[in-house]
Amino acid sequence: QVQLTESGGGSVQAGESLKLSCESTQYIYRMTWFRQAPGKEREAVATIYGRNDKNYVSDSVRGRFSGSRHRTKNTVYLQMDNLEPEDTAMYYCAASWGYGGSWLTAGNYDYWGQGTQVTVSS
Repeated sequence: QVQLTESGGGSVQAGESLKLSCESTQYIYRMTWFRQAPGKEREAVATIYGRNDKNYVSDSVRGRFSGSRHRTKNTVYLQMDNLEPEDTAMYYCAASWGYGGSWLTAGNYDYWGQGTQVTVSS
């Protein structure tokens, strides 16, 4: 059983940066960051395949967020720059053994972390 643990959330002002971390208990191929704001659907924001074989971000955060994986550890990161109040959400790490199906679809993941809260004030 894979366990995912997120960290790094907090409260910041608009325009500031945060870096989230997600540690996995073992190597797993596809790891993706999702977020969910109150009253909204869960949204994928960044995915990392393998050891940074392929990294993608969603249109809503392109240019501000980037995902990466540690070269040797089973840890992925979400660097968030120029944060906006609309980025306020619970951020989750998800993982899947394979790469089938769209990375944007929550149902394609086998494991989820508990989430870390990000709050951006104006």
